[in-house]
Amino acid sequence: MGSEHRERTQIARRAGLVAAGTLSSRVLGMIRDAVIAATFSVAATDAFWLAFTIPNALRLLLGEGAVSGAFVPVLTDVRERRGEGAAARFYRHLSGVMLLILVAVSALGVFSAPVLVRLYASGFAGDPELFATTVGLTRAVFPYIAFMGAAALLTGALHASKRFLAPAFAPLWLNVALIAAALGLPALVERWGLPAVFALAFGALAGGFLQWLVQVPAYRRAGFALVPAFGRDPDVRRAMRLLVPLLVALGVYQLNVVASRQLASYLPRGSISWLFYGQRLVEIPQGMFALAIGSAALPTLAELKTRGELREAKRVFRYGLRLSLFVAIPASVALTILAEPAVAAVFGRGRFDADSIEQTARSLRWLAVGVWAVAAVRTVVPMFHALGDTRTPVWASALNLVTFFSLGLGLMGPMQHAGLALAISAAACAQLAGLLLLLRRKVGPLGLRGVALSALRALVAAGAMGALLWLAAGVRDYREGGTGANTVFFLAMVVGGALVYLAVAGFLRSPEIGELRRALGRRA
Repeated sequence: MGSEHRERTQIARRAGLVAAGTLSSRVLGMIRDAVIAATFSVAATDAFWLAFTIPNALRLLLGEGAVSGAFVPVLTDVRERRGEGAAARFYRHLSGVMLLILVAVSALGVFSAPVLVRLYASGFAGDPELFATTVGLTRAVFPYIAFMGAAALLTGALHASKRFLAPAFAPLWLNVALIAAALGLPALVERWGLPAVFALAFGALAGGFLQWLVQVPAYRRAGFALVPAFGRDPDVRRAMRLLVPLLVALGVYQLNVVASRQLASYLPRGSISWLFYGQRLVEIPQGMFALAIGSAALPTLAELKTRGELREAKRVFRYGLRLSLFVAIPASVALTILAEPAVAAVFGRGRFDADSIEQTARSLRWLAVGVWAVAAVRTVVPMFHALGDTRTPVWASALNLVTFFSLGLGLMGPMQHAGLALAISAAACAQLAGLLLLLRRKVGPLGLRGVALSALRALVAAGAMGALLWLAAGVRDYREGGTGANTVFFLAMVVGGALVYLAVAGFLRSPEIGELRRALGRRA
């Protein structure tokens, strides 16, 4: 029990560090999106966010997905079995292979941009100017994959070494670069004969490079060489074999992304931006703690798997799932009720008018319904990766795709972009159910009764919080946008709602309150 407590405490501290970095990045990301929404029209941001979606989706595989699913488990295994020197050699050879892949994919994306834009948004073909702008932006932003993939390689090595500070705060620099580009580059870009929105593409490239650069010192201190190696390595081949099912998963995921963007491209102008801004707001609770738990627990889960301690791995898994749901359930309730106040406070300035506030709030409400499911998915998937299984989650991703496409196609007519948001949430619920069933088949009973009781307590506390927020939210008119009064009142509702939730959860004796306090406190 002593070692169990130490592992859980260490995971909580790592998760607290990652959560602090993620929260800082998300808050700065909201400022970034507010600046972009106020500076550019929704037609311009439709083009940029679509162009950015294409390399960003590939980044999720060749960057974070590859690192968490294939590289960290193998690196952890090599270190456990053969020591630090062998681990460093493996990662040098892995970096060499991955950098070649990243450069090749970036070059291919630049040359095939027109085909990719038609694949993702054939509805844009009816507007030649919009289509041409999106193609140009796609070409300009595609090398972002190479920068972000290189940064993710450093992140993976640091996470496997249980160093979380530098990776946690590296994403801040993408937001800094995009804010600086939005405020400082449009006039210069227009003098070059390009649309002003191309400033954001240059900002994305600069942000990707900075995320790599700020992690270099910590990477060197961890004992890894910055210069990659090229040559055969059996452990690299093992990691690549794990990566192949992730490529299949990418195919499924890409079909999901293609379907959502394709459907939205046939809806009224602005629909892609309204969906994107709603997704940005739900990513705050999803990323702040669920992603933090997954990142912090993965090295421990991989070590336990290597040592054959499956029972302890299940215990760590349940612990992470409880903490994720304790945060995500009230977030779902709060964002559903406070959709319009949140959108007005964050985005309601400049060119982001009352109609954009209302339309974005519609997407946010339905996206918020699934926050808890997405957070749980991000906690369950690392358990498969720690077990060296990157194939099984593909089936759950396929279930997500089928559910989304079936519902999205039926709901986009009567509900337009809000129907797509509802389909995204329903698909996440289906994916979670599939993952849990597949995990149980793989490792036996999961012992989720305690998780269910914890979630029930969180739901009761969130219900009390929701009743208070529903009464308070109707006091003001948020069509006026992010005025000082609206912003202050929104922040007051967030703080008040959180206090009510924690008070009721404390009354119900939720153990997660003490665990979260340790997670968000200073590291010893």
